[in-house]
Amino acid sequence: MAKKIIKKSWAEPFKIKVVEPIKMTTREYREKAAKEAGYNTFLLKSEDVYIDLLTDSGTNAMSDRQWAGMMIGDEAYAGSKNFYYLWDNVKKYYGHPYFVPTHQGRAAEHMLSKIMITPGQYVPGNMYFTTTRLHQELAGATFVDVIIDEAHDPYNEHPFKGNIDLKKLDKLVKEVGAKNIAYISMAGPVNMAGGQPFSMKNLREVYDFAKKHKIRLWFDATRATENAYFIKMREKGYQNKTVADILKEMCSYFEGLWVSAKKDLMVNIGGFLATKNKKIYEAARNMVVVYEGLHTYGGLAGRDMEAMAIGIEEMVDFDNIRARIGQVEYFGKQLEKYKIPFVKPIGGHAIFLDAKKILSHMKQDDFPAQTLAAEIFIDSGVRGMERGIVSSGRDPKTGKHRYPKLELVRLTFPRRVYTQAHIDVAVESVASVFEDRKKIKGLKMVYEPEYLRFFQGRFERL
Repeated sequence: MAKKIIKKSWAEPFKIKVVEPIKMTTREYREKAAKEAGYNTFLLKSEDVYIDLLTDSGTNAMSDRQWAGMMIGDEAYAGSKNFYYLWDNVKKYYGHPYFVPTHQGRAAEHMLSKIMITPGQYVPGNMYFTTTRLHQELAGATFVDVIIDEAHDPYNEHPFKGNIDLKKLDKLVKEVGAKNIAYISMAGPVNMAGGQPFSMKNLREVYDFAKKHKIRLWFDATRATENAYFIKMREKGYQNKTVADILKEMCSYFEGLWVSAKKDLMVNIGGFLATKNKKIYEAARNMVVVYEGLHTYGGLAGRDMEAMAIGIEEMVDFDNIRARIGQVEYFGKQLEKYKIPFVKPIGGHAIFLDAKKILSHMKQDDFPAQTLAAEIFIDSGVRGMERGIVSSGRDPKTGKHRYPKLELVRLTFPRRVYTQAHIDVAVESVASVFEDRKKIKGLKMVYEPEYLRFFQGRFERL
């Protein structure tokens, strides 16, 4: 008699050593907290949050190796040994010889924009990211979205919705001229599209285009190992390559890259800029002294750089990434049982709920994604965030709202933090709000800051 094959479930490749208690609250308590926060989940007190899926930025659980490494921080003002360890790992895993540390990713975005952009230029990219686009605009550039059309369709199952559309890119270059392109910005996976990756094939095509037209190509490599994982799983010819090998090949096509280390590297703070271009490196090394700190610490403590260096080694471990993305996949498959609309295919770091479809009775001007995020918190204490009209902001020329096609609530999983039981609670909460969706009314904005309004904007219920 043939032996019956039993499929084995996977489990997280770690065990819990330290726990942090979290506060249980009532719906009445959460109603009051949400109102006091202006129905903006960024303005909630973290102690009032039960399961925090706001972001994976700096919220990850560090390993025992990382915590041990923090005890050997060399806090010398200049020339810390931790800096050189980190630099060695940047060269080894990203393949770029020049490196400048920063306190987080947006500091690197700021320096890069000031160095590379001449006012009046354009920066094409595979969909905007909030802080990136703002730094480009503050430096005098216009961002132009050249992502493939499939990325704007939440239900298109294209495996690489982060790809750049070469026809759109070529059209822009013909219209404004190659000299007026500051650089091509490529992110992977694309956050605002639902954590969607680009393919290596598309990257090579963009690289060839950029080389032909003598345009620089730069990489937002904040979640690059997730993009490498998707290439390994989805693209022909890469199944037998390691994540580390795929990451290095990806990075080889770019003149330089910037990283928010608070994601892939699983640390609480940190970032960096790395490049092959010595001239840009020298400019960044000079500028970091003005804005961040000496070029050998860039606003970071030595212990932070030690944790980052160890994080680079851990981030390319296949089992680590598989478990991380596996949690997101599990969450998505549970939501499918309730027929809850969210962006497909399931992305790398988060589930993106389709607020426009869930709250189809609401106008986009009533901020459906902002509303849905607030309602989920009130229901269960699960905190997500808006990624729609509020995040998109206003057009700097007209002053009017931008109306993105995607109106999403992002539920983001910190690495190595939550269990499957936490995911089940989050699923049940989303399902409960979905069931009562017709009763939900929208919000009106009562306070709007000048920049990045999704962080500090305040709302009232209609």
